[in-house]
Amino acid sequence: MKASFTKYLFISAIFWIGVSLVGSMATSLGMDWYRGLILPGITPPGSLIGAVWTVIFTLTAASMSIALASRTSKDVRRKVFVVYAVNAALNLLWSVLFFDLHFIGAAFIEAIVLGLSVIAVIVIVRPISRFAAIMLIPYAAWVSFAAYLTFLIGRLNGF
Repeated sequence: MKASFTKYLFISAIFWIGVSLVGSMATSLGMDWYRGLILPGITPPGSLIGAVWTVIFTLTAASMSIALASRTSKDVRRKVFVVYAVNAALNLLWSVLFFDLHFIGAAFIEAIVLGLSVIAVIVIVRPISRFAAIMLIPYAAWVSFAAYLTFLIGRLNGF
């Protein structure tokens, strides 16, 4: 790889740790409200949700590192960073809509957009590194599940 993988791994890790921390703060602000909701039986326990997000953010940081350290032009690396950054912003937006603002319907629609952004990242990264794209498949699957769960929570709670 032309660029230093270690450098991009560090940048990606710091970036996704930051996303994780901000998302966690947004989530914790709405936990009292969340505990009062009627949840579907398929809702995983919070510890599992946290563990899954840890794995997803780790895989996403590794994927981003591989894509950024690839033998591509500076313009391609910039495009790659932008699609990951947009995805990260959408990821955070879901937490704000759902946990902070309690806009379950908007969070459901946003989850669909988030899922589409994960697919967009996969499509853009795939020509650069098939492995980096494959690493994002669990993220796409989890966001799909989260969108479905958000929809069910909205229905059960009359939103």
